[in-house]
Amino acid sequence: MNVKIITGLASLALLLFAACGEKEDVKQAGQFQVPVHYYELDNGLKVILSPDNTSPTAIVAVYYNIGFRLEPKDRTGFAHLFEHMMFQGSENLGKMEFIKLVQENGGVLNGSTRFDFTNYYEIVPSHKLETVLWAEADRMRGLDISQENLTNQQGVVKNEVKVNVLNQPYGGFPWLDMPQYANTNWFNAHNFYGDLEDLDAASLEDVASFFKTYYAPNNAALSVVGDFDIEQAKSWISEYFAGIAPAELPEKPDISEPEQLEEKSFVKNDSLANKPALAIAYHMPERNTTDYYAMGLLDQILLQGDNGLLVQKLENEKGYTADVNGGINYLGNMFNYKGPMLWMFDFTYDKETSHDEILVAVDEVMADLKNKVTQELIDQAVVKLRSDLYDNIGGTFGLGRADLLCSFALFDNDPGRINSLEEEFKAISPEQLLQTVDNFLRKTNRTILRVNPLLAENDKSSAQ
Repeated sequence: MNVKIITGLASLALLLFAACGEKEDVKQAGQFQVPVHYYELDNGLKVILSPDNTSPTAIVAVYYNIGFRLEPKDRTGFAHLFEHMMFQGSENLGKMEFIKLVQENGGVLNGSTRFDFTNYYEIVPSHKLETVLWAEADRMRGLDISQENLTNQQGVVKNEVKVNVLNQPYGGFPWLDMPQYANTNWFNAHNFYGDLEDLDAASLEDVASFFKTYYAPNNAALSVVGDFDIEQAKSWISEYFAGIAPAELPEKPDISEPEQLEEKSFVKNDSLANKPALAIAYHMPERNTTDYYAMGLLDQILLQGDNGLLVQKLENEKGYTADVNGGINYLGNMFNYKGPMLWMFDFTYDKETSHDEILVAVDEVMADLKNKVTQELIDQAVVKLRSDLYDNIGGTFGLGRADLLCSFALFDNDPGRINSLEEEFKAISPEQLLQTVDNFLRKTNRTILRVNPLLAENDKSSAQ
């Protein structure tokens, strides 16, 4: 077992567990730090343990390094379909028995498919931790892949698409729509939820191959967060996961996006919408770069909270809308993705307001932004970002912590990054922030998508 331990602690606690049995390194932590104990099993499974005894609960989260971006061509929605298949039974648990096992032991669970991973988690009373670890290992070891289960879940997913997207006003706007308009690489620009024809075309062989290829320990990260003993957890993880064979992982496709050099604008007709809506997206800098952290601060300055400059302009000063929403990564946060990403905001507005008026107001904010950048403004943004980060880390019994730990293990092989994020943002200078504005908040780097509300047009015609 290749053991790598990254130390970190609660506020003012001691740093523990120096590697390889050497003398413990003890010092005072000046700020809140998350305990991170990181190692890798011989089969490639990345394991992150983060104890926290403030509540008698434990979280088990398993993240597989397969998301929307990497699903096969002509099988749109396949990664999401397979997420559903993972609840259809395994070697020792029958159909839906995984869910029943967790719920009858006082726990909750869920799974989701994102851009760069598919994840599963359970929150249970801490004395049921072993049970959940066994169950997760059971379905990692072998899934019940049958035509009956596949056909059933194809129907479930197709119905989900119809209910959540096709038969909803603003369905898929902008989280599903915008990547298809703003990106050019198929892996970033296809319909992630899935075209109905592609969902129907998925075969049993496709499912078996997908499971064998991507749902392997060497393509996954496991985090345990909560009230547990570290050595006991290590013993259970070794017992249940160490014997699962790794897979030969395929070469990952090129998911890079070419630089956008011209502004793009599109209109989407929506027969169920009664008000126009607008979304504006800018391509993000590469993850973990100086510009990336600067964009995190610009997101706080422009969008987050009542004092966001775009919120102030569009809601308070102009009164064009009351619901400016936005951020980095609509399907998560700015940390839990790896490939190309968009910074985006959207809102509905009254029919009496013109599209051009709104764009003029947005351009005014962007043009004036450079005059407002000071160290004081950056410091205020850091405070807001830190508050959001700690809310995420501590929320839902520590589920946000488990998410970041798995994401940083999968994408960076460094879950200890969770304890250095704040310093990365504090290091951004006004000059660097201005440079990021020039490089990325330019018109030629943005895509505009407007919803044309056909329901409103039909209502207007009927009234006449």
